[in-house]
Amino acid sequence: MAITEITLMLMRGIKVTLIVLVLSIILSSLIALIAGLSRVYHNKLLTGFTGFYVEIFRGTSLIVQLFWFSYALPGLFNIHLGSDIWVAVLAISLNYGAYMSEIVRGAILSVPQGQTEASIALNLTRFQRMRHIIVPQAIRMMLPEYGNYLIQILKATSLVSLIGLTDLLYYGNIYRSTHLTEAPTVYMIILLLYFLLALPLIGFTRKMEKVAKKGVVHG
Repeated sequence: MAITEITLMLMRGIKVTLIVLVLSIILSSLIALIAGLSRVYHNKLLTGFTGFYVEIFRGTSLIVQLFWFSYALPGLFNIHLGSDIWVAVLAISLNYGAYMSEIVRGAILSVPQGQTEASIALNLTRFQRMRHIIVPQAIRMMLPEYGNYLIQILKATSLVSLIGLTDLLYYGNIYRSTHLTEAPTVYMIILLLYFLLALPLIGFTRKMEKVAKKGVVHG
C-alpha cells in the first residue's frame, strides 16, 4: 500500500528530527536560564549584552538564522560550526532560548518582594537567595509556558530540511517530488507523525500546569 510505503520512507527521517529536538530542548533551556538570570543581575554590562542577544534573536526570523549559521558564517568569516545538525541545534536553541529567557526573567521578577526581604533578614547571600528561595518559586510559575515552548521547538525542527538535514519533511518532499499525485497523503502522514511526536510534550505541559496550580513540584 502507498500509505505503508510513504510511512517507511518518512521513518528514515525520524532519527534526525528527534536528535535535533532533544538537543535543542536541552541547549535552549540552558541558554534561557543563563540569559534570564543575567537579565535580573545588577550588572549593566551583563544585562546589556544579554538584552542585545535577546532582541536580536527575537527580532529576526529563525529561517534567516539557520541560513546565517549554515551559509553566511562560513562564507563571510570562514567560521564553521561543524555538522548541519549542530548548526540546526544552535540556531533553534539561540532563537527559543531568547524567547524562554523572558519567561525566566518574568517569573523571577514575579516572586513577591517579601520573600527576598525575608531571605536578606536571614543573612543569606545573593546566591543562596536565588538558589533556595527565588528560583524554586520562579520555576513553578514558568513551567506551563515552558512546556508550550517545547512544542514550538518541535515545530521548528521542520525547518531544518532547508539546510539539507534529512529529517521527516526532507524525506516527505523527496517522496512527493516523484509521486506528485500522492502529495496530499504524504503531508497528511507527516502531520500525523508530528502530532504523535508532540503528544509526550503535550502531556508534559498539562502535567506542569497541574504542578504549577498546586504550587508544589513533585519528584
